[in-house]
Amino acid sequence: MSLNTLEEIAEYIVSDGKGILAADESNPTCGKRFDSIGVESTETNRRDYREMLFRATGMKDNIGGVILFDETIRQNAEDGTPLVDLIKNQGALTGIKVDKGLAPLESSPEETVTQGLDGLDERCKEYVSLGAKFTKWRAVIKISDTIPSDECIEANMRALAKYAKIVQDNNMVPMVEPEVLMDGVHSIERCYAVTSQSLKSLFDCLKDEGVNIAGTILKPNMVTSGSMSESQASVQEVAEMTVKCLNENVPSELPGVTFLSGGQSDVDATAHLDAMNKIGDFSWKLSFSYGRALQQPSLKAWLGKEENVSLAQDALSHRALMNKLAANGAWNPGLEN
Repeated sequence: MSLNTLEEIAEYIVSDGKGILAADESNPTCGKRFDSIGVESTETNRRDYREMLFRATGMKDNIGGVILFDETIRQNAEDGTPLVDLIKNQGALTGIKVDKGLAPLESSPEETVTQGLDGLDERCKEYVSLGAKFTKWRAVIKISDTIPSDECIEANMRALAKYAKIVQDNNMVPMVEPEVLMDGVHSIERCYAVTSQSLKSLFDCLKDEGVNIAGTILKPNMVTSGSMSESQASVQEVAEMTVKCLNENVPSELPGVTFLSGGQSDVDATAHLDAMNKIGDFSWKLSFSYGRALQQPSLKAWLGKEENVSLAQDALSHRALMNKLAANGAWNPGLEN
């Protein structure tokens, strides 16, 4: 794969319905997932788990990129092959999470702003040398009756834009992730309003920083009801409101939108993506960048046992294929059995 420009890299990741496997959980998050299946979160176990995912046959043709955590991009498989080479051999590109997590916002301590601009240029240079072609930075926007504040949205989108410019200067594609959290009792209309404001601010900031939009990937939330809301929007309503929100706020030159699953079940995340692609009428690829919604069935099948590896790989391969079909608007629930 001779992908030389930012545009070529970004387009490749979302070509033909391909999407992204998010395997960039921090060690504490990975620990929680392992706790749920009774597996100790050691460096070796984390490596074995991710190696198992990256060797699944369904990675090929369905996954265009894999986001890694700092530990993983440096690891070798059990047979000594660098994990980045396993990913490359499956026809996918290596990505890396580069933010340094969340800190309380001074003006509004219940809100957060993402850290990590200090030293980012040096980290990017090292990650390029380790084989990374794209990067990820996550901003978090919470919804309640009183938040988000304009300051929170502005500070996070400004940081995302500064990050994106540094990454592009190092010839990697930035994924910008302005996640409006599902947590809460809010309506889908409230999520729509906050997501719209966040995306409008993000693209204004990206423009201000001189970021090349055609060499950028957006990783947004879908527009949904709050997870604790008594009235939950239908699949079709989520699809329609999300597409409308994107059409109003996302420039046409962006190559791809790869949604986060954000606490949705694996099948719900697929159904929503499929419904959006069946609506159509947008200029960018609509695809997936799922962590839990791709991995959860695999994790449950694996249970840390060698004899379950092929079952776990089959589970990942199935979800990767289902989501590729959804990214092409060609999924239906009957394919799940």
